[in-house]
Amino acid sequence: MADGTFAVLMFIAGLTDMGLNYCGTATGCLGKTDATPRVAFSAGSVIERNAEESPEAYLRYDLGHKRGPFGQALGLSTGEAGSWIGFGSTYTITLGSSPVYAELHSMPGLWIENEFDLGGPIAFRSGIELGYEMRNGWRAALSYDHRSNAGIYEDNPGIETVQFRISMPLR
Repeated sequence: MADGTFAVLMFIAGLTDMGLNYCGTATGCLGKTDATPRVAFSAGSVIERNAEESPEAYLRYDLGHKRGPFGQALGLSTGEAGSWIGFGSTYTITLGSSPVYAELHSMPGLWIENEFDLGGPIAFRSGIELGYEMRNGWRAALSYDHRSNAGIYEDNPGIETVQFRISMPLR
């Protein structure tokens, strides 16, 4: 799944959820509701596919609201391959009342090349996080991200990372 598959999955699942659970409510399909703001830190590695294996750190801030089922987040990552900054959407799926969750994200942003050329400065980050939320609201997860220019430039090599993520609620 080294492409925009996670972004497509996020929008299909989110739009289905929105139609079934949000559109008939007082706030409407994309009504603004409160969510727990969080800050997350991830550390991991670029997977050797098109780029050389190298470390990467990622900082993300999840805003304290949602639009329908979609959260909003700001992200910043840096490593030997390059740096990325972006803003986009998240969609979280919980497994019933268990503390296990999956979160999909899709975030357009800017890529600043260091050792790896993504084909141009516009780069889309999409991925999945599988984790466990503790009783105090802290989360521990494994994440897989893909970044590419989605074919808007002639060369579109793409880059993937696998990371361990810790996030804490800010309320």
